[in-house]
Amino acid sequence: MKEDKLIIGGHEFSSRFILGSGKYNLDLVKAAVECAGAEIITLAVRRANSETASILDYIPKGVTLLPNTSGARNAEEAVRIARLARELGCGNFIKIEVIHDSKYLLPDNQETIKATEILAKEGFVVMPYMYPDLNTARALKDAGAASIMPLAAPIGSNKGLCTKDFIQILVDEIELPIIVDAGIGRPSQACEAMEMGVAAVMANTAVATAGDIKFMAGAFKKAIEAGREAYLAGPGRILGRGGAASSPLTGFLRD
Repeated sequence: MKEDKLIIGGHEFSSRFILGSGKYNLDLVKAAVECAGAEIITLAVRRANSETASILDYIPKGVTLLPNTSGARNAEEAVRIARLARELGCGNFIKIEVIHDSKYLLPDNQETIKATEILAKEGFVVMPYMYPDLNTARALKDAGAASIMPLAAPIGSNKGLCTKDFIQILVDEIELPIIVDAGIGRPSQACEAMEMGVAAVMANTAVATAGDIKFMAGAFKKAIEAGREAYLAGPGRILGRGGAASSPLTGFLRD
């Protein structure tokens, strides 16, 4: 099998596990990244710009930074945060988050499209977080998105693949990397998402709130790799009714 790379905006990655950095004690960020084998890590710009301790000092060298626009309530605020992240030296990757719903924390798809179009024209590698909707995904692709990041469940909920059927539609219809973001709570759920054909999985809360953060990061790494390999191998058939013997039913000793 040829070398399997994740390609986002022309950049190649071997790992398909994107790790969030929120909720961590800074001392555990480096260890979590290393155990996860992650090559991309998200960070909130407000943490990178902290006067007390910068998370940038705790992220291993060679890891691609994916600043997010956490806290933005509309496209204008998201664009301003993205530009600030680039000024802080975080590079051109940006994860667009536009959320003004404080109860369910669901992304505003329309404002996300607006921000994506502006930032893509400015040379950013834009990775928008969105509620899985085919028409929105198509609009984001047309706006210049480098990938699509649909939520699996409400952010921070650890509920798993609640939007599985809608994510599958995006995988089938959108010719961009589909990266499942938000709501994945267990390695088994990450594996299931990868078996669907998504390009990568992002997790934060599931790892950051685990009893053993480093061990859980490693478990997610293995699950994501297994799910990808299963997808590439092509899962076996599913029978509608009855069963099918795995060994011949003829040729017994008495025959």
